[in-house]
This record gives sequence, C-alpha cells and structure tokens, in this order.
Amino acid sequence: MENNQRSGSRGALIVLEGLDRSGKTSQSCRLLSYLEGLGHPVESWRFPDRNTGVGQMISSYLANKSELDDHAIHLLFSANRWEKRSLMENKLRSGTTLIVDRYSFSGVAFSSAKGLDIEWCKKAAERGGYGGERYEQLEFQRKVARSYQILHDASWKTIDAYLPIKDVEKQLQEVVLDCVTTCQKGKPLSQLWSS
Repeated sequence: MENNQRSGSRGALIVLEGLDRSGKTSQSCRLLSYLEGLGHPVESWRFPDRNTGVGQMISSYLANKSELDDHAIHLLFSANRWEKRSLMENKLRSGTTLIVDRYSFSGVAFSSAKGLDIEWCKKAAERGGYGGERYEQLEFQRKVARSYQILHDASWKTIDAYLPIKDVEKQLQEVVLDCVTTCQKGKPLSQLWSS
C-alpha cells in the first residue's frame, strides 16, 4: 500500500450504469473474473448495499413494504453510498480496482425521472444506484434513459447492451483495461461533477 501511495498508483473505479435488466450485474461478474485473471487486485461492489442499516431501509422501500417521499429516498440512496465512501477511497488508494454495479449517476437518473430537479439530485447526492423492483416499468425506464443522456459526460464510455453478451464483454474488457492502466500510472481521484 505504501508503495502505491508514493508512486501515485491507484486502483480504478469502474462504474457500470444503465437501465434495469441491461446486463450490469452479469458484466460486473465477468469483468471481475477477467481482471483477477490478469492478476489485478479487484473487488465487485453493488449499490444500493442492502447489508447496511440505510440499505435495509432502501430494500424495504424497493420491495414496496414502505413509502417514502421522493426526496427522502434519494437522500437515503446517497447516504448508502456515503456509508462506504471511506472504505472505497482506501481501497482505491491501496491499488484495488473496484467494479461498481450502479453508483451516483443512477440515483440522479432515477430521481430526476420521477420529476425531481436534476441539479438538486446531483448536489444532494454528492456534496456532503438506485434501481430495483419499484422502477422496472417500461415508461419509467424511458424517462431514466433520458436522464442518463443529460448526465452523460466525457468521462463515460458507452457500450451498447443490445450487442451479443460476448461483444459487450470484449468491449468492456478493452475499456476497463485502459482505465486500470491509466489509474496505475497515477491518475488522481476526482469528483463526479464539478459544479
């Protein structure tokens, strides 16, 4: 760990975002196996993390066992990520690559698709993924897709999930290997959005 911190080397944060049932979880597992096979230290994470206290509240909401205001559930998803932030940063700084199935962009995309202001969602989420059973209706997924288009920036690498699974896997491997190599060369950790 000390050597990685001195040289600037770090693990990569690989986030797979997308609509429900687009293959994120399957591809996360495949990427994990691929990078492990190349000898990279790597872990697979998923948000929401339903094992935490906040995650259990989210799980109840997603299973339609509780009702919450849209602002409140957005903040719970954000809090769920904050619960893991220190551990995440420590792992990245120590050289471990994290493959994350949904992160902040999902939270913003899903909440803004429900009608919340996208800028409020971004600020509420990260200034201090979402997904699941409740949101799997087709029309709602179309709204989420439009929100992702608004959120898209130059750091994103887009892969068409409609391609055959092996083609998606191959493209992901190429993109991720490039990212891991760049991070190992000392690319600093950065913020999701600047304003």
